[in-house]
Amino acid sequence: MMKTGFDNEKYLREQKAAILERTARFGNKLYLEFGGKLLYDYHAARVLPGFDPNVKMRLLQQLSGSADIILCIYAGDIERKKVRADFGITYDADALKLIDDLKDWGISILAVVITRYENQPAAAIFKNKLERQGVKVYTHRYTKGYPTDVDLVVSEEGYGANRYIETKSPLVVVTGPGPGSGKMATCLSQVYHEHARGVHAGYAKFETFPIWSMPLKHPVNIAYEAATADIADYNLIDPFHMEAYREVAINYNRDVETFPVLKRILQKIGGDGSMYKSPTDMGVNRAGFGIVDDEAVREASRQEIVRRYFRYSCEYVMGFVDRDTVQRVELIMDELGIAPETRSVVAPARQAAQDAAAKGKGNEGIFCGAALELPDHRIITGKNTALLHAAPGLVLNAIKTLAGVPDQIHLLSPQIIESIGSLKGEVLGARSVSLDLEETLIALAISAGTNPTAHAAMKELSRLRGCEMHMTHIPTPGDDAGLRKLGINCTSEPNFSTKNLLEF
Repeated sequence: MMKTGFDNEKYLREQKAAILERTARFGNKLYLEFGGKLLYDYHAARVLPGFDPNVKMRLLQQLSGSADIILCIYAGDIERKKVRADFGITYDADALKLIDDLKDWGISILAVVITRYENQPAAAIFKNKLERQGVKVYTHRYTKGYPTDVDLVVSEEGYGANRYIETKSPLVVVTGPGPGSGKMATCLSQVYHEHARGVHAGYAKFETFPIWSMPLKHPVNIAYEAATADIADYNLIDPFHMEAYREVAINYNRDVETFPVLKRILQKIGGDGSMYKSPTDMGVNRAGFGIVDDEAVREASRQEIVRRYFRYSCEYVMGFVDRDTVQRVELIMDELGIAPETRSVVAPARQAAQDAAAKGKGNEGIFCGAALELPDHRIITGKNTALLHAAPGLVLNAIKTLAGVPDQIHLLSPQIIESIGSLKGEVLGARSVSLDLEETLIALAISAGTNPTAHAAMKELSRLRGCEMHMTHIPTPGDDAGLRKLGINCTSEPNFSTKNLLEF
């Protein structure tokens, strides 16, 4: 496991103080554009070892007595069923999940805003579904005149055309799934309406990456570029900050490009845009001050860049991204002097596939290998067979090792696996009868009821959370879902594990 490189408690103190100070500067009414993931920020957890993926939710809990939450989602993302990669669910499903998750944390969403709404059929259905569950929904059209005609933007035809969202708290957090969800436009629309009502409201940004206080070429900032290679984001020294303060601060291209327009809009709305001299000024981001072990963060970030390379390589063969996206990450890897084999589980997984091919034991003539690094750094391997996919084979091997179960002892009887395979093929009509990880875990749970060895091994599954894994082939949906639920950080080569196209 990675060394701890991040102090959550220090970060919480710094971040809370920064937000409260900024709120006070605006007469106690601040619209805070909340970038990144509010919950389950696994990218941050991977590049900042020790970072609590839900630390931002803990922050909101500490501010809960003085904060409202507005959730934005872009109508186009609903319409084209854009998928959030870390959960494998669409953005509209992610919005629903976020509302439920917030409720579990004792926090309620004030409203949902569907941005750039043009009566798209799927967006209309999503709107109806929310409203019939008692959730307030607002729809905002594309802002007229944006970005060139500021006079039109800041008028009754621009921001004024959007319905005003009634808020009560001095801090209003505006969040949403993914970039381009309309968070900034919603914030500015609200600031416009507040000023029209005589309320001196302000705007600020809260994004974890890039970390403005760290060097431009620090691996943690470069990892942000790798993570956003599909939208071609890149980091740069904030030229406005340098001109105003003669200090180096790191920002990213979209914030720097939009700053002149954003400043003019704020000046037009309330005449106080001069408070911000740079896009970095707008931020209330204190993540850099929570880092306690720089070398641990550097190594974790290099590993994340390799993960992104494999992820985008797989998305390319599946048709989700262009070749340019993969090439951007390849250039980043070249810049840092790292390669796919920098990831410790890559070479063992490839060797496992070669061993399977040498023995002629595969499924559909395809030989898949997999490798996982245990918390004590031991490497465990697995491969596919006629009965099991490579992922469940590896997971079973891993928990047997952790439980001290001899290799020759089966956790699942081959007869049981064959019986399930027969059900899949003969009754359910499945093309592939070998078990995926989700099916195997269910079979393991059933076996654990009567088999003490299986029960002991099953108890070790929780120790796989956070472990690194690599496969020589893209996991099927059942394997992918199982690995996500177990919390395993899995990458794979851009090869298909089956000839059945419908399985991907």
